[in-house]
Amino acid sequence: MERKEFLRSLGAGAAFAITFPCLGSCSKDNGIEGEIVTPPTDVDFTIDLDSAEAAKLANNGGFILKNLVVIVRNLEGEFVAATQICSHEQYDQVRFIDQEGGIFYCDVHGSKFSQSGTPLNPTGNRAKNALKIYNTSLEGSLLRIFE
Repeated sequence: MERKEFLRSLGAGAAFAITFPCLGSCSKDNGIEGEIVTPPTDVDFTIDLDSAEAAKLANNGGFILKNLVVIVRNLEGEFVAATQICSHEQYDQVRFIDQEGGIFYCDVHGSKFSQSGTPLNPTGNRAKNALKIYNTSLEGSLLRIFE
């Protein structure tokens, strides 16, 4: 094998050795915290509002995350539940924020949703589809979240 051929074959092998491990670790999230997941189906669970887990729901504007669902006591004191998975690119970063009367917000690309799930800023690189909203039912101190 001539020197030129040897260097050419070494170059291709080295490029493969460097590139191949990177391909396995490259992902859609571009370093953004959170995971890309599918929204939960068949949601049906209960939270005891007297439990430590639900402490943040004692105040209007408070929220907790459970089973990929954001459970909120909105600014009017009503319970609202939405998927934690943004309808834009399925990141699990939807939270409730005290802006514009209380909205659901995904900080990955800035998507905003009303408490009914309607996209509030569906232009540019933001969600154009509605956010899944779940039913809530309160009996005593038990809050049920279901489809």
